[in-house]
Amino acid sequence: MSRFKIGLTGGIGSGKTTVANLFAAKGIELVDADIIARDVVAPGTPGLAAILARYGNAILQSDGTLDRRLLREHIFNDGSERQWLNNLLHPMIRQQMLQQANLATSAYVILVVPLLFENGLDTLVDRTVLVDIPSALQITRTSQRDLVDASQVQSIINSQMHREDKLNRADYVIDNQGDLAQLECQVMQLHKQFLEQAKLSPDND
Repeated sequence: MSRFKIGLTGGIGSGKTTVANLFAAKGIELVDADIIARDVVAPGTPGLAAILARYGNAILQSDGTLDRRLLREHIFNDGSERQWLNNLLHPMIRQQMLQQANLATSAYVILVVPLLFENGLDTLVDRTVLVDIPSALQITRTSQRDLVDASQVQSIINSQMHREDKLNRADYVIDNQGDLAQLECQVMQLHKQFLEQAKLSPDND
C-alpha cells in the first residue's frame, strides 16, 4: 500500500533534522535521503562497484568504504563527472526511498531530503514542507555547529536553490527563527493537518 508522503527539506543549518525528529517523536516514520545515499555505495553494492570501475581502488578508504571526500574532489570542478555520478546514484536513491516509504506503517511518512526541489524529488511526495531561516542565520548556526568559515557555508548556500524559489515551491513553511517551543507548536499544527489529509488520501484507504 502506498503511504501518504511528506517531503521535508531545508537549507544547511535550517534545523531540518530537529524538525524531522519532532515528527518522529509523534510516531511518524522517517525516510532519510542522506542515509540512503550512503547505503547505495556501501561495500558490496552495485553503486560502489560502478564507482570503482570508473575511478579505481584509490577511491576507497583503508577499511574498504568509499572515500567521499576524494570522490567530491573528483566531481567538484567537472560537470560531466558530476552528471555521471548523479545518473548512477539518483535512480538508486529514488527507488530505495519509495520502497522504504511504502513499507512504513505510520499514518503518513516523511521523506527527509536536503535537495528535494533541486533533484526533482518533490514529484515523489504528496506535500512539501520547507524549514526556513534567513541565510545570515544559516551561516551563523552552521559556522558555530561545524566550526567552519562563513565563506565555506556561503558557498554551500550559493550552490543550492535560491531561498525565494524554495519558499514559492513549498506547500508549507516552518519558520525556525524562534525557540524550540515555537518550533514544536508549528510541527504539532502540521502533524494534525497531515493526519487528516492522510485519512482522506485514496492511497491510505
